[in-house]
Amino acid sequence: MSTPAIELPAVPYLDISDPSFAMQSEALRTAREQSWYARTNFGLAVLRYDEVSKLLKSPKLCQGSAKWPAHNGVHGGLFYDWWTKNLLVLEGEDHHRIRRLLNPAFSPRLIKDLVPRFQDLANELIDAFIDQGGCEFIRDFAEPYATRVLTILLGIPESEWPKIARLASTVGLALGVTFKQDLDKVEAAVAELYEYAEELIKDRQANPGVDFVSRLVLASRDGDRLSDEELRNALVLLIFGGMDTTRNQLGLAMQSFIRNPEQWELLARRPDLGGKAVEEVMRTNPTVTWVTREAVEDFEYQGLSIEKGTTVHLFTQSSGTDPRAFPNPELDLLGEHAPHYGFGGGVHHCLGHFVARADMSEALPLLARRLANPHLTGGDEWLPDSGNTGPTRLPIGFTKRA
Repeated sequence: MSTPAIELPAVPYLDISDPSFAMQSEALRTAREQSWYARTNFGLAVLRYDEVSKLLKSPKLCQGSAKWPAHNGVHGGLFYDWWTKNLLVLEGEDHHRIRRLLNPAFSPRLIKDLVPRFQDLANELIDAFIDQGGCEFIRDFAEPYATRVLTILLGIPESEWPKIARLASTVGLALGVTFKQDLDKVEAAVAELYEYAEELIKDRQANPGVDFVSRLVLASRDGDRLSDEELRNALVLLIFGGMDTTRNQLGLAMQSFIRNPEQWELLARRPDLGGKAVEEVMRTNPTVTWVTREAVEDFEYQGLSIEKGTTVHLFTQSSGTDPRAFPNPELDLLGEHAPHYGFGGGVHHCLGHFVARADMSEALPLLARRLANPHLTGGDEWLPDSGNTGPTRLPIGFTKRA
């Protein structure tokens, strides 16, 4: 008599390149209830907190973004050369060495000294639109704030911010599904950023100051230094990553608080919760909705055979609202929660997290203290809801607080 076959639960499938795919959807929540992982048109997606936590730190997976250009048919050129040599995709000793040399420049002390500048900047931007009862939040606040914070950090004139924003946004097109058709624009932006970074490095080598770039130029450990090319690549990554993600995250924060008005009122009363507001928004509504890894060997995890070369997406947004780890997964500034992975995790944890945490934790309470009842007024436009997301236009209305 034959043994009856064991019925395995059906594994959900998600089409993550479909324009209608949504992270915060019933379909994704259902998939997460059904299984800890899903199959997708680009490898596996890990949906639950516990599995994301463990796999983020697994030595059996390496950074999976290095092959992104090749997946899109791009095998050479300026963007390809920069992308395949920057900290985001390097592994092993190369990654460890560059990270070790960059680390001292990201000093919490340097950031702390800049906090009053961040507050003045946020107030200046709010002053420009507060009497109108509405604004286009990305154009009028999120983009100039994120970019001017970056110019303050780099010690370059704040008047340069529109150029920096334009170049960073253009390089950001490389991470979208339209990468191949945007390639010429992306290459031109990288060329311009290279030139910009090289001039900045030369200037700081000749005239070092106390700014971030000077710290990078002077950084050395055990007689080791960053080469001019490594410095340039790191600066271009900082300009791109520092502007793009902070702008997107501020837009997503506003969306989150519009959906949770009682939390906005709490933040207005308790500006000391600014840091908590950043953590909660990044847990429940992060701009980086997944991080990509690749299997470096064949291995088995929880009964699933994962072959070498398999792409594994760790869904940070889905894991951050997994009811197994967060019994009350909604935005809650007074809740105590496990750490989120909005800044990635493991050896590839975001190096610039101090900067992002510092500037957003100043901006959000100031906005809450000055704008009551923020609400969408229509006409908002969004990046695709996969990889890096956020609003590109976010018209809002509000009441000026007395």
